[in-house]
Amino acid sequence: MTNIAVVEDKDSSAERLISFIDKYAEETGQEFNVTRYHSGNELLENYRASFAVIFMDIQMPGMNGMDAAFELRKLDKTVSLIFITRMVQYAQKGYEVDAVSFLVKPVTYYDFSMKFQKALDIYLMNEEKGIMITLAGGMRRISTDKLMYVEIIKHRLYYHLVDDVIEMTGVLANVEAELKKYGFLRCNKCYLVNPKFIVSVKNSEVQVGNHMLQISRPRRASFMAELANWFAGAGGGDR
Repeated sequence: MTNIAVVEDKDSSAERLISFIDKYAEETGQEFNVTRYHSGNELLENYRASFAVIFMDIQMPGMNGMDAAFELRKLDKTVSLIFITRMVQYAQKGYEVDAVSFLVKPVTYYDFSMKFQKALDIYLMNEEKGIMITLAGGMRRISTDKLMYVEIIKHRLYYHLVDDVIEMTGVLANVEAELKKYGFLRCNKCYLVNPKFIVSVKNSEVQVGNHMLQISRPRRASFMAELANWFAGAGGGDR
């Protein structure tokens, strides 16, 4: 079952999209669980990164869809985002939040089906970028696009995902070796951070998602240099 979100304040527009999703499911034999939200604020409240695709209307009262998308990307780097609008001039700004595509109202089924398939394919491709970790009783695959940072406390590793925290015994240096190709950086001896989730760096702190982490004085210069390289595309590995 694939989770889909429709963020649309107008009932008629939301119902049209949901009917298209149902039609697509019938044609392809796939199963979708659709959740409808009336606003960007409603989507973001207690958000959990469980959706494959989000359809986001741009013109909504209160927080518009574009502003909601910027907040969404702080919490979820993997979800495929499709904007819905009557104004195509938003297309350029959509690239800033990694939007897959735009649907222009009134939405046709042909346009919807083509872009929905693309969004699903991109989500699946991003989900395949992951690592396997060994837990008591079995293994678990973690998508690196959902892993914000790894923390070690008294020989216990904590994998901080956007929607979960996984605890296990381990050595941070070993995790660092495995995640280096995905661009993860050490900001001190306790934290290994995913630069995709870095919101800001100020003095001796780095904000990763909604978490404030300490940058140690000995590591600050190298951390800042590696981060600059990552943003420049020179040191980020497989992103």
